Amino acid sequence: MQSSTENLITHLKALADPVRLRLLALCVRGEATVSELTEVMAQSQPRISQHLKQLCSAGLLERFRDGQFAYYRVSLGRADAAQRRRLFALLPSDEPAFERDFEKLCAQRAAQGRAIPDQDDEDLRRLHHSLIELTVATPLGDLLDIGSGQGRILKLLGSRAQRAVGVDIDADARQLARAELLLAGIENCSLRKGDMYDLPFAAGEFDTVVLDDVLADARQPMAAIKEARRILKPGGRLLLLGQAGRTDLDTFERQMTTWCRTANLRLATPRRIPASQPRWLLAVAAPVAGRTAAA
Repeated sequence: MQSSTENLITHLKALADPVRLRLLALCVRGEATVSELTEVMAQSQPRISQHLKQLCSAGLLERFRDGQFAYYRVSLGRADAAQRRRLFALLPSDEPAFERDFEKLCAQRAAQGRAIPDQDDEDLRRLHHSLIELTVATPLGDLLDIGSGQGRILKLLGSRAQRAVGVDIDADARQLARAELLLAGIENCSLRKGDMYDLPFAAGEFDTVVLDDVLADARQPMAAIKEARRILKPGGRLLLLGQAGRTDLDTFERQMTTWCRTANLRLATPRRIPASQPRWLLAVAAPVAGRTAAA
């Protein structure tokens, strides 16, 4: 038999158990810890762990650590991704058990987290509109948000990406982002602990990388830009955000020009948002073909 047929048989065998089917349906909608899944399923942790192990062995789920917690989610890898998507599409959208499980997980997250203050003012809406405009002509592909915080950019752009990953050093922020993304129904996002100077990703892994208002406070902004360039695919885009109040925008624009030139990135003219009394600077940079960042 072809490998794709053998994979399908493996997947179907793994999903023959109702509990594993419920676990998969829940993890399709967002990543969760074994303790969260144990509470939702109302079964013992060893039994849930065994079910999760079988789903991981079948390639339907992946396990990763974030601080002291181990998380499970559907595999974001591209190998057999099309077959997995077709399989996930067969999950009944009107199954009451799936909805009850999801509601329980949402209630857990709501109880764990604090409400994120509503900052959706007019200037922020203009920034979001500008970011969305960038996705119209050129798709996001695989997206990485460096300094993802409580998930603002991931909530805005995640559903437009092939997959989306947020990196932040703040564990509380990552937990809040997970809660927000789950409640928003954005299923293709994952959160990771990460240092912007040493990201846990392969070279050329992402089509779009966002440096999410992190350069103004960075100890080594040039090093952060070079690391972002390292994981950017040829033909990819680096989005740089800066906020007035944390940095002087005129100074920041001059610095970005120097940093990008040193990293062999071609910087388009930055956009000030709004044009009058700007609060945000949004810039797009792309690797110069055939050239790597200067040492």
